[in-house]
Amino acid sequence: MNKICLIGGNGFIGTNLQEVLQNNFETFTFDKKNNKTSENFIHGDITNLESLESGLNKDFNILINLAAEHKDNVLPKSLYHDVNVQGSINICEVARKLNINNIVFLSSVAVYGFSKKICDEDSEKKPFNDYGKTKLEAEKVFINWQNEAPQDRNLIIVRPTAVFGANNRGNIYNLINQLRKLSIFMIGDGKNKKSIAYVENLSAFIKHTLELKKGCHIFNYVDKPDFSMESLVNLIKKTLGIKMRFTIKIPYFIALFLGYLIDILAFFLRKKFQISAIRIKKFCSNSLFETSFNEIGFVPPYKLEEALEKTIIYEFKDKKQPRR
Repeated sequence: MNKICLIGGNGFIGTNLQEVLQNNFETFTFDKKNNKTSENFIHGDITNLESLESGLNKDFNILINLAAEHKDNVLPKSLYHDVNVQGSINICEVARKLNINNIVFLSSVAVYGFSKKICDEDSEKKPFNDYGKTKLEAEKVFINWQNEAPQDRNLIIVRPTAVFGANNRGNIYNLINQLRKLSIFMIGDGKNKKSIAYVENLSAFIKHTLELKKGCHIFNYVDKPDFSMESLVNLIKKTLGIKMRFTIKIPYFIALFLGYLIDILAFFLRKKFQISAIRIKKFCSNSLFETSFNEIGFVPPYKLEEALEKTIIYEFKDKKQPRR
């Protein structure tokens, strides 16, 4: 049985992926966040080469790197490079020393930046923030590692779009939670479209890629169809059983101006706020991606409608619905 280490595996995607893999692989988790409840847990930090080498010296066949600094407001900004780039350099160095020839790297569609076109795996890379830039740098680190011994080493790079699911507190969860209240503020006209991904489908895909032959394989991960913000809101309302809800639409330029004011306030107060100019830009932008995963015979186990319903039931089934 192959032995897999999920580096940074204590996060949202990692804990789900471990459940998917554990019946077919011997799985371990390497993470700086301690988890004493698991026997197969290794405490360590990818920015520390000695810690990484000691933790991975257990005859692993496959490394799956999920570790990342990914939030918009990480401080100091050098952490993006320390974790995303130097951490990847360290993983490759340890893989060379321990003769580990299979690596899966979870990158991001952030490497494409704000593109007005639908991006596939070959689209131009123009990351706009430190997260996207360092993810792209990390990809190059892993590609160089694979190129050193292309006949022996297998590299899989997965670029997921925004991922949602049970126990995630990202944009989709916040949108669902707001829709349960008496009103929601819609920024812009709601016609912009978003590609999203369900965590259980993503985990199933990563497992599927482990069967690929030696080489360098790069995939976007997105579940179809793409929804406009307006249609996504309507689908969530339908799943929640909400027939009517008052929606306040705020023009984009006003919301963006407020976002910049909040950024200035956050700078002087040295405080982080949930709203920022960059998050408003993300919310109102078109973020559309294509994927080539059908070329390797992958079929997602859940449709998006099923995934949203499953997430809503898990997160909100025992919570009292607000007055309508």
